[in-house]
Amino acid sequence: MIDKLELLLALARERHFGKAADSAGVTQPTLSSALKSLEDQFGVLIVERGSRFRCFTPEGERILDWARRIVGDTRAMRQEIEALKKGLSGHLRLAVIPTSLPFLAELTVPMRRRYPDVHLTVLSMTSDAILDRLENLEVDIGISYVDTEPPPRFDTTRIYDEQYVLLVAPESPLAKREQVTWAEAGELPLCLLTPDMQNRRLIDRHLEEAGAKQTPTLESNSMLVLYAHVRSGEWASILPSRLAETLDRPSRLRSISLVKPTVTHKIGLIVTKREPHSPVVAAFLAHAKRVVSQFKANAAADRAAADGAPRAKGRS
Repeated sequence: MIDKLELLLALARERHFGKAADSAGVTQPTLSSALKSLEDQFGVLIVERGSRFRCFTPEGERILDWARRIVGDTRAMRQEIEALKKGLSGHLRLAVIPTSLPFLAELTVPMRRRYPDVHLTVLSMTSDAILDRLENLEVDIGISYVDTEPPPRFDTTRIYDEQYVLLVAPESPLAKREQVTWAEAGELPLCLLTPDMQNRRLIDRHLEEAGAKQTPTLESNSMLVLYAHVRSGEWASILPSRLAETLDRPSRLRSISLVKPTVTHKIGLIVTKREPHSPVVAAFLAHAKRVVSQFKANAAADRAAADGAPRAKGRS
């Protein structure tokens, strides 16, 4: 049964019989036989099909929901038994929005030191794709925007706030400014991420709210492309401050705070609602919460030091 449900998930992922069979490492007749067996067992049509895949039937969608739960729980059970026998090991798949990639090492490096037998895969993708991949069990944890309530099937844990800066070349007339308004930024020749990225949609919204109507003159889904074009002196860009700092090492450009308004967006971990989680996912979530708690403690210590109070002992 589990093997048949795994093939069903492959079909949900690929939406194509041949590609689903290839991704699962079986022949197309084997996949078709498994699908027919499930339909016979449940007494319903799972997939609308002619010469090719069309869609899942309403009954098929419900079976698919149960398949995700059953397969997810089965994988978690197997991983937990392995952890009891050999200690924590396995494969953790992370899907991350591009603008959060610079932050990720603050979680993965100490995770690696604590659990050296856990293998990590990091994929960069859009916020919409992250939810799709999580739902179909293709990734284990997402890192994305959590400003709004997630769909009921997901849980979130906030880890940091994203703030924006205007990135300009040193020769820019704005380079000596400490702050620039969104309206002023909208008057510049901008290079921005492509509209399929939620970061870009948020920036468009803030520019529009500031009365800036100009569209960017260069778009790319690569942040390195944006950085290279800002360095040319012909463009400016709007990026999260962490990302701008990471890209610009050693410092060659100027990052200027964006105000009127000053905006932040919450970034967090997203997981499929399931209890218990697999041991590797549970360990990463617990580890991330420790890291975030330490960030908060350090920030409080820095604020106390700035106010002239003695710094708390034990800062790491």
